[in-house]
Amino acid sequence: MAAPQKNRSVLLGRLPLPERNHLADALRTETVGGVLLLAAAVAALIWANTPLKDGYESISAFHLGPGALGLNLSVQHWAADGLLAVFFFVAGIELKRELVAGELRDPKAAILPVVAALCGMAIPAVVYTAVASSGGGSLQGWAVPTATDIAFALAVLAVIGTALPSALRAFLLTLAVVDDLFAILIIAVFFTSQLNFVALGFAVLGLAVFRLLLWKGVRGWYVYVPLAVVNWALMYNSGVHATIAGVAMGLMLRCHRHDDERVSPGEHIEHLVRPLSAGLAVPLFALFSAGVSLSGGALSDIFRRPETLGVVLGLVLGKAIGVFGGTWLAARFTRAELNPDLKWPDVLAVASLAGIGFTVSLLIGELAFGGDPVLGGEIKAAVLVGSLIAAVLASILLKLRDNKYKKLCAEEDRDEDQDGIPDIYEQDDPAYHLRMAAILEAKAAEHRRRAEVASGRTTGDDGPA
Repeated sequence: MAAPQKNRSVLLGRLPLPERNHLADALRTETVGGVLLLAAAVAALIWANTPLKDGYESISAFHLGPGALGLNLSVQHWAADGLLAVFFFVAGIELKRELVAGELRDPKAAILPVVAALCGMAIPAVVYTAVASSGGGSLQGWAVPTATDIAFALAVLAVIGTALPSALRAFLLTLAVVDDLFAILIIAVFFTSQLNFVALGFAVLGLAVFRLLLWKGVRGWYVYVPLAVVNWALMYNSGVHATIAGVAMGLMLRCHRHDDERVSPGEHIEHLVRPLSAGLAVPLFALFSAGVSLSGGALSDIFRRPETLGVVLGLVLGKAIGVFGGTWLAARFTRAELNPDLKWPDVLAVASLAGIGFTVSLLIGELAFGGDPVLGGEIKAAVLVGSLIAAVLASILLKLRDNKYKKLCAEEDRDEDQDGIPDIYEQDDPAYHLRMAAILEAKAAEHRRRAEVASGRTTGDDGPA
């Protein structure tokens, strides 16, 4: 009697069609946002390294807002604490959706991105700590190289034109969502200043009201937007980073569909807010955070100072090793096995993209070294350089796999019966096989007719020659 075989799940296997369609919509917005993010970062660097740099510094430091409410902030702080709350609100919705309808809803499937994200954050932190401590540098920046910027990573894919299979794209997107979750926890736990318990209590109360209104089915942006702004302001004044309010409200939205719904409320709001996040909030944050001096001396100092070298090595090496190693561990010690259509170099190429840490890394750098403007500027430059090196290496690896990707994507998108559903999703449908048999018979008949025309036995529809 043959021994029973273990049931193994496919690692990075084909996505269900609804999930694949949602992924395609999300990637289109994130890719456009990533291109805008890249443009904003380049604009900031040019602005800060030309004779117009005084104007850049003046605008970044310009204060506005009601001081009586503790909100008289600089433009740079409004971008980091205010606009990024929108970004984290979308991240909260995406995380909620992944938990109830995406890759994270099944604990067995969730093991892969969770392990990969944890390893992809732990190894860069270890690399930074080892480099900084060996050189006598500050350990405050250990969390800077732990984050992944999904918009920038997808922009790299768009620019180099790689036809990445949907399973790997979904892995990168889910990995970044889990990465954002742990980055939020890091910010909340390690970068919270002295707490104002009164403001924090009112912030919790405001979030409870937000949740109650959602539970009661109250509709209208004019109710939720003012309440969201109040919750954000209270969270800011509490000492907890204000972006936590955005995440909390995003997680409260319902992301599962009822029978009479085409999309859930969370998906609908995400569809409305994601362009605002990717097209405005994040690029403006980059514009007022990426403007650092990149003179020849400053660039060389990045590779000599232990803190900045730790950030670069953490992003370039730590992220790739951590994500790839975490994925390998999941395949080695769980029931998951790699999709036979993919190879480990494919996973390494995507893992190297995780080293693009731009947005959240800049934010954590500001929080970690806000009291030291000189070192804070050098850390920003290190984030930019490390992300650039990671992007270049990832582009090279992806280009080497480009032809394989194109074949896989062509197979995924093939729709012989022209019904709008890729054939690969209909292989178990009897009606699909009947349609395909009819199509093949029609093609065979056309081929025979053309062969007869070529041999001179017929002239087509006019009868025998």
